[in-house]
Amino acid sequence: MTILRGYLQLTKTGIILFALVSALAGYAVSYQVGHAFDVWHPILLAIGLYLVSGGGFAINQAQEWRIDARMDRTRKRPIPAGLFSPFQGYAIGTIMCVFGLGVLYLLGPVPAGLALLTLFLYNGVYTLFLKRQWAFGAVPGAIPGAMPVVIGYSVNQVEIWRPDCVYLFLVLFLWQMPHFWSLAIRFREDYRQGGIPVLPVQLGVDRSMYHIGLYVFTYVGVALLAPWFLRAHALYILLVFPVSIKVIYEFFKYFRQTEGRGWLPFFLWTNLSLLVYLAVPVMDKWLYLAL
Repeated sequence: MTILRGYLQLTKTGIILFALVSALAGYAVSYQVGHAFDVWHPILLAIGLYLVSGGGFAINQAQEWRIDARMDRTRKRPIPAGLFSPFQGYAIGTIMCVFGLGVLYLLGPVPAGLALLTLFLYNGVYTLFLKRQWAFGAVPGAIPGAMPVVIGYSVNQVEIWRPDCVYLFLVLFLWQMPHFWSLAIRFREDYRQGGIPVLPVQLGVDRSMYHIGLYVFTYVGVALLAPWFLRAHALYILLVFPVSIKVIYEFFKYFRQTEGRGWLPFFLWTNLSLLVYLAVPVMDKWLYLAL
C-alpha cells in the first residue's frame, strides 16, 4: 500500500464526497437570490469541510484500530496494517481538523461552531460510547453524519431552524439507518468479531429488517412531503416520486430475501435516492428562478 493510498483510506476520501455534496446542496438552498455571489464561499466551504471530515475520520481510525484489526473487512486499513501508527493517525487528524475549522471560521463562527460540534458528537459521543455499547447507537450517531448539509446551509443563513434546512437535515439523517444497517447485515460477522453490538448482531436479521423498513418509509415520506418544507416544482414530480417508488420496491425485494441476501440493489438505490432528494430542491429553485 502506497502512502498516498493509505492517506486516502485513513481519511475516507470516498465518503467525504457525500459530505461535500450535501454541504454544497445546503449552501445552494440557503443562498439568497439578489445577494452578491462570492465564489470563494463554496470553495472555502469545500476545503474546510474536507479537512474537518478527513481529520475526523483519521482520528476515528486511530481510536478504533484495535477493533479494525479484529475484523476481516477493516484489518487492512492503514493503521492496523502498519502503514501509519495510531499516533500518526491522531496527529494527521488533529492537524486537518484545526486547519479545517480555521477555514470554516473565515465563513463565519456558525459554520465553524457546527463543525466543532460535529467532531465532538462523532469522535466523542458516538465513537467512544454509543457505537460500542448500544445496538441503536447508529440513530443518534446519524446526527453528526447529517450535519454537513446544515454547515453548508449556515454559510448563507445563520437561522438553521428554517423549514428548508430541517428538510435537508431530516433526509440526510433518516437515510443513514437503512444505509448503515443494510451494510451491518451484510458484514454482521465482522461486527461480531470486532465486538460491535450493531443491530443485526444484537437483535438478528429479521428484526433488523423491520427497523430498516420503519426508517425507509419515514425517509421516503419526508421526501414526498418536500412541498411542505420548501418550494417544489417540476423536478419534484419527475424525479422524487419515481425514485421513491423504486426505493420502496427495492426494500420489499430485500425484505423477502432470507438472511439479508440481495442487499446490494437496495443499498445502491437508497444511496441514489439521497442524491436525488438533495439535488432536486437545488435544481427546482434555480430552474424556477431562471424561468
